[in-house]
Amino acid sequence: MDRFEAMSVLLAVVEAGSLSAGARRLHSPLATVSRKVADLEKHLGVRLVLRTRSGLTLTEEGRSFVAASRRILEELHAAEQQASRAHRAVRGGLHVTAPIAFGERHLLPIAIEFLKEQPDINLRLTLVDRQLSLGDEQVDVALRIGHLADSALIATRVGAVRRVLCASPDYLARRGVPCQPSDLAEHDGISFQGFAAAPEWRYRRDNAAFAVEPRAKLAVNTTEAAIQAALAGIGIIRVLSYQVSDQLRSGALQEVLPDFAPEPLPVSIIHRPTDPLPQKVRCFLDWIGARLRAQMAV
Repeated sequence: MDRFEAMSVLLAVVEAGSLSAGARRLHSPLATVSRKVADLEKHLGVRLVLRTRSGLTLTEEGRSFVAASRRILEELHAAEQQASRAHRAVRGGLHVTAPIAFGERHLLPIAIEFLKEQPDINLRLTLVDRQLSLGDEQVDVALRIGHLADSALIATRVGAVRRVLCASPDYLARRGVPCQPSDLAEHDGISFQGFAAAPEWRYRRDNAAFAVEPRAKLAVNTTEAAIQAALAGIGIIRVLSYQVSDQLRSGALQEVLPDFAPEPLPVSIIHRPTDPLPQKVRCFLDWIGARLRAQMAV
């Protein structure tokens, strides 16, 4: 038995003055209303109403139960209204995660403007080069780089990034510029781990993928350390284009073997399949989606 429904039926009957009037108010068959009141009395083990020629009379237990039911249903309605308003409002905490360099370069400026437009939002931006579990870490929105595994998460693609092989001009002057991926076997490489979508030493030729690795001269656990080592002339690195865009633009690093680069990696915004989606999440997705697409199209 749905006790909330039973309380509502009892209140309607009492306020209308009779079972038949209560049934009309509820737009329900009289037999159904009568049965629900009887089931409630059976569940409680007491008589709540006495049927008389003039209508209904509440027993002492009935008066006490009706008063309590009215209070409970009013509190339930208030709680539902409050939850509904909170769901529709653009306010509250929002947890977003993204890779470090991408988040600093692309996402943070957009998020700052979003906070200026939505002063009732408190944003927690976790920038980390590993994939956080949206459920375990209570993440509302995540930006992911790379092909996504099949899951129940909702993904929206906003762009793509290239995988870039590069080295310092000093290193290339000393060791020569590789012309074919096979030339890398004679070169020093800088490897790193820690980024879930870390670019592998993989190339494309005639639509066939193959891998060649340089000798591991140095292994580090962060992208920034690998870039600094490459700038120092230690060897060749493979990174994502946005991670070294400034160095490539200034000439501090030089791209090699661009014709053999694999397909770009997709950039996606993901969130859990909540229905309905909280307004604060929907508003943030709409805000960053269009702006990230515009940034990455340049």
